[in-house]
Amino acid sequence: MTILRSALDTGSGEYAEAAQAMLDKIAEVDEAHATAVAGGGPSKVERHRKRGKLTARERIELLLDEDSPFLELCPLAAWGSDFQVGASVVTGIGVVEGVECMIVANDPTVRGGTSNPWTLRKSLRANEIVERNRLPVISLVESGGADLPTQKEVFIPGGALFRDLTRLSAAGIPTIALVFGNSTAGGAYIPGMSDHTVMVKERSKVFLGGPPLVKMATGEDADDESLGGADMHASVSGLADHFAVDEPDALRIGRSIVKRLNWRKKGPTPRAEVREPLHPADELLGVVPTDLKVPFDPREVIARVVDGSDFDEFKPRYGSSLVTGWAELHGYPVGILANARGVLFSEESQKATQFIQLANRAETPLLFLHNTTGYMVGAEYEQGGIIKHGAMMINAVSNSKVPHISLLMGASYGAGHYGMCGRAYDPRFLFSWPSAKSAVMGPAQLAGVISIVGRAAAEAKGQPFDEAGDAAMREAVENQIEAESLPMFLSGRLYDDGVIDPRDTRSVLGMCLSAIHNAPIEGAEGFGVFRM
Repeated sequence: MTILRSALDTGSGEYAEAAQAMLDKIAEVDEAHATAVAGGGPSKVERHRKRGKLTARERIELLLDEDSPFLELCPLAAWGSDFQVGASVVTGIGVVEGVECMIVANDPTVRGGTSNPWTLRKSLRANEIVERNRLPVISLVESGGADLPTQKEVFIPGGALFRDLTRLSAAGIPTIALVFGNSTAGGAYIPGMSDHTVMVKERSKVFLGGPPLVKMATGEDADDESLGGADMHASVSGLADHFAVDEPDALRIGRSIVKRLNWRKKGPTPRAEVREPLHPADELLGVVPTDLKVPFDPREVIARVVDGSDFDEFKPRYGSSLVTGWAELHGYPVGILANARGVLFSEESQKATQFIQLANRAETPLLFLHNTTGYMVGAEYEQGGIIKHGAMMINAVSNSKVPHISLLMGASYGAGHYGMCGRAYDPRFLFSWPSAKSAVMGPAQLAGVISIVGRAAAEAKGQPFDEAGDAAMREAVENQIEAESLPMFLSGRLYDDGVIDPRDTRSVLGMCLSAIHNAPIEGAEGFGVFRM
């Protein structure tokens, strides 16, 4: 039998403690999400509404198919920075006329929807997802362009936004711009470079230079409408393909455009009949211990995520610190690699390498479930070839061509983060649970290494070692690394695509797999040289 049986004791004190700790962390994440949803605050939102305008999220809601889900991406961008959480733009995947689309919506209640460095990084991440997964992109435009005080960080790299639009179009990926307000200066190129452009009567303002700039540059007196109004662009310049009478009409036209795209997915279709897991998703709250040094069985997670809790394990008796095997998730086949006891040894590395090769041969997407402290160190393991075996695994991950999805559940430290397809290894999507931590190593280990190096340096110089100073240093370093390894800190820097409630894992992964299958699923034809 391949059905996973659960050994999780949901009545134990340890489970209750872990579940409560997870709920507390989820509440912190929810509070940060609420800050992003609030935009520029009540006064800015009210002023926006008095102008007869919808908010960014209201526009998205009207654009999407009724009662369909919306997978918001990078909602915590800019968390912990000087900028508004969410980075003044909403990005995510939603269904429009039955078609999965990437939606990018400026939030005009936050500094007029202007782009700061985090806005740029978030928008470029959205474009990356669009290109790799072949998703039509709909831009809901209302932006004053670059946030001028930060122009030195926005202007030069920001040109990639317009470059991407043209490359997407050249790749046959539809680009649609619905313009609800200002789209000025460089921002004018978003409607200018999109395949389809809709403008709203007496609302849209699209020009390279507004009236003040034109006056300064040429001495010409011109008003907004004659320079860049919707009526002018629809009847004179030809920049507007469609003329909407108001915002709901623009969204209706946008839906109509998607309906006529004749869009087809190029990946395999999922199984028609999908079986729910045999174990409830709510139990995922207490799977991860409060102390990440305590291992947990990732099969308990797999049993609550995959279809029918059905999992065919690969090499279960070899390299047992890494669980590998085959399953289906919302009808899509998937290969899973999940850390069981944290450390990756040579056996786990070799096992992972073979499994990744098999997944590429079978053209099956891979799901990486992180809880690793890294590759094993020590004389015995160095002599046994841990470097070449770890490199073998990282080689396989790097050159694998099937889509990868990563989920950080617990620890994700050191080169183990790389071997399990961390952000630098281009997973199609990467999410974190609130329990996750990621850094070069654990806080205590990192502080201890610095302490040992300092002690050795003092000894080599024949100087006394400052024990009190060392203790203060270790405490400061541990606190710093702890803070910088937490998921909201990392999500704020766009090192993941969002911090999710464990109970939503199956839905989030299912939406990602569905989006991935807009593009063909193809395995690698070859890998780099494996050191044996």
